[in-house]
Amino acid sequence: MSIVTVQLGQCGNQIGFEVFDALLSDSHSSQGLCCKRENEAYQASCKERFFSEEENGVPIARAVLVDMEPKVINQTLSKAAQSGRWKYGQHACFCQKQGSGNNWAYGYSVHGPRHEESIMNLIRKEVEKCDSVSGFFIIMSMAGGTGSGIGAFVTQNLQDQYSNSLKMNQIIWPYGTGEVIVQNYNSILTLSHLYRSSDALLVHENDAVHKICAKLMNIKQISFSDINQVLAHQLGSVFQPTYSAESSFHYRRNPLGDLMEHLVPHPEFKMLSIRNVPHMSENSLAYSTFTWAGLLKHLRQMLISNAKMEEGIDWHVRPPLSGPPSLSKMSLNKDLHFNTSIANLVILRGKDVQSADVGKKFRAYIHQYTKFGIEEEDFLDSFTSLEQVVASYCNL
Repeated sequence: MSIVTVQLGQCGNQIGFEVFDALLSDSHSSQGLCCKRENEAYQASCKERFFSEEENGVPIARAVLVDMEPKVINQTLSKAAQSGRWKYGQHACFCQKQGSGNNWAYGYSVHGPRHEESIMNLIRKEVEKCDSVSGFFIIMSMAGGTGSGIGAFVTQNLQDQYSNSLKMNQIIWPYGTGEVIVQNYNSILTLSHLYRSSDALLVHENDAVHKICAKLMNIKQISFSDINQVLAHQLGSVFQPTYSAESSFHYRRNPLGDLMEHLVPHPEFKMLSIRNVPHMSENSLAYSTFTWAGLLKHLRQMLISNAKMEEGIDWHVRPPLSGPPSLSKMSLNKDLHFNTSIANLVILRGKDVQSADVGKKFRAYIHQYTKFGIEEEDFLDSFTSLEQVVASYCNL
């Protein structure tokens, strides 16, 4: 079954390129440890998921590119074509000459409705090329205007028009120090709207990926390209073919369906994250040895202690015992920050979400949204929605 990828905004298109490039590089790697027949089956399964029929021997990505400015899309199309290994479809992109001004409301209320028919037609044509569709993978950021605003609008339309197909949104959480002055507004509006229309939200934090590049990959001057390649590696590890539980000779047919089945047991709990081990530069691989037992031990403790990478894991954190905790252990467990779910991400990033106090600070820059039809009541609705999400996770 195939996955149709929708790349939105500068961030979504740049990450999308790295993901497709990593997928094809991996499937054609000369360092495989399998026999020729298994490698060919692996390549065929990967191509079926992410690439359509080859044009002159070059696979074409099953993707639709959307941006309100042409620069990044032109660069993305050019880089893919220059690789010589794969490319995007000739008519798979939509762009305009006017951006969204880092304004969620402008992307959602103006660009979205204005270009809805053109964008959805491109997606429909891509779907029609597939024999069987597993679902949609939407790549977007939350800080800007196009990725966040149009991303929320397109996801909502996908839910309306393809209600039986799964939708997974990969969302990039902005740097805590701030990239855009209104990024908190954009993030709140994006997250609350996606929670209504998406089946799963795969969250990546820029700060966490930046730390992986610096401390584990030993990159001195970190660029967005470096960050995007780490993200592509993580996403590839999830979406590349894996053997089914029933057979060690057949790959899973429904990649998104398998993920949802195991990770989204209830529609209220759809926030996902990825933990990868090991993370290191290619130059360090020759001097490293790994065992499955060691890797799984590190990965388990990363999950328990809510660590974003294997360096600096708190090994003192332990899962709580079943049954009600004793009074003597309650304070200890609280101090060790045991992680029961992705709720930690929502809580840490959602300090402002826990209070719907609309003071002077909150009203700053609101006029930039109200002139495009987003009122203060919409913000309050978003706050309320996310407070309910936080409460649901906290009650697990």
